[in-house]
Amino acid sequence: MSTLVTTTTTTTTTLDFKGLSCPLPIVKTAVAIKQLAAGELVEVLATDAGSVADFTAWSHATGNQLVERTAEGGVYRFVIRKG
Repeated sequence: MSTLVTTTTTTTTTLDFKGLSCPLPIVKTAVAIKQLAAGELVEVLATDAGSVADFTAWSHATGNQLVERTAEGGVYRFVIRKG
């Protein structure tokens, strides 16, 4: 897995979905991102290894930009800019 960006980005909202299995992190992110204005950033924390591929595909399919993707200690962190 490659890291897209390794800088710290200021986010509007943090969604902690650690412990949830696919597809819940994506489903809950899709609901939450609707509440944001275009251009706002949301940070998502997940422990499901499948979320890496899920968030990459979901971002491309929905027009939201995956700004950061990191993994540390079994926690996957995604920063997504609402499109």
